[in-house]
Amino acid sequence: MRDEEAEMSELSAVNLERITEGIRKATRPVKILWQADDTLAFVARGREHRSEFHSDPSDEVMYMIKGDMNLHYRTPQGEEKVAVIREGEIIYCPAGVPHSPRFESDAFVLVLERKRRAGERDRFTWYCDNCGKVLYESVKHVSDYNADLVSRAYEEFYGSEKSRTCSSCGHVTPRP
Repeated sequence: MRDEEAEMSELSAVNLERITEGIRKATRPVKILWQADDTLAFVARGREHRSEFHSDPSDEVMYMIKGDMNLHYRTPQGEEKVAVIREGEIIYCPAGVPHSPRFESDAFVLVLERKRRAGERDRFTWYCDNCGKVLYESVKHVSDYNADLVSRAYEEFYGSEKSRTCSSCGHVTPRP
């Protein structure tokens, strides 16, 4: 028997309908399907008040299982745009593009991306609603998606009025 055969475990399919039903009833909005050496897959439920822009160090593919998503993203020139992904559609988001997936809590997305390598960092950035300047940025190494670093970044941002106050125009982003 070859080494690859000895290391391989049983292959099994995932039922996305069962996964979404489980997430619908759970307190955590994310279900990790797998974290292999170089790949990561998870299903996420929409979150209320999503406002940050996430920049991944790797490409990301998103497939809308149920519902629609408004994927806000920022161009290299700093302009905010929105791509609408309907139920049953898929979108590719290149590494480094700041994006903010916004969809209702009864909608679900399948996300496929590369697992983070040592030294790679994810950025969670908030922009001022008034003037568009960077308001706050949290940089994290995501070694395990079960840690839910998105929620931690939100706690940092909304937990501090200083983080929510724009140094350029003085606007204070309200808590949701």
